[in-house]
Amino acid sequence: MRLLKSLFMPHTPQRNFALLDAKGCCLAFKHCSLPPVGDGWVEVEEVRLSWMHRPLPASARISPRILHAHARQALAS
Repeated sequence: MRLLKSLFMPHTPQRNFALLDAKGCCLAFKHCSLPPVGDGWVEVEEVRLSWMHRPLPASARISPRILHAHARQALAS
């Protein structure tokens, strides 16, 4: 049944996030479709347990996604 649902339900891509402390050390990871609420979360390409309690490598971070507002066209009246 789960397979059948997955074929017809929209799929939201899962993303990886790391929680950093004030020194930039990794405290936790989270795998979800939306950014976690709270300070210190950064998006990363992958999860590596070797980063725990160590500074997160700069190459691991993904640049923040910028959402562009769609320009609305005025209706001709």
